[in-house]
Amino acid sequence: MEELTVKYFTVLKEEYIIFLNYLRAKFPAFHNSNLFFRDFHYAVKTYLETKDMKVTYADSELLAKEFSEFLENKGILVKVNNLGWKLNYADFVTAKPGDPF
Repeated sequence: MEELTVKYFTVLKEEYIIFLNYLRAKFPAFHNSNLFFRDFHYAVKTYLETKDMKVTYADSELLAKEFSEFLENKGILVKVNNLGWKLNYADFVTAKPGDPF
């Protein structure tokens, strides 16, 4: 990874909760929903751009792969297949108390 890419990865790791809220605002992301790699990749790229951090398509793809592994290790993303994950983030539960599961 280039020095700049390492810096961007550090920002993503430090701000992962903010990023998850950004992701939810841009895509239909809720607890136990499917999340596809390309949507995640696009969210990483646009999130960094909102912070005036310009990143190429290829570098943002690499960052998305590294960042997804970070979130997998935290248990937030559960790999379903090579195309995506299940989002395991209880803060994004959409059911209200008393709703049937």
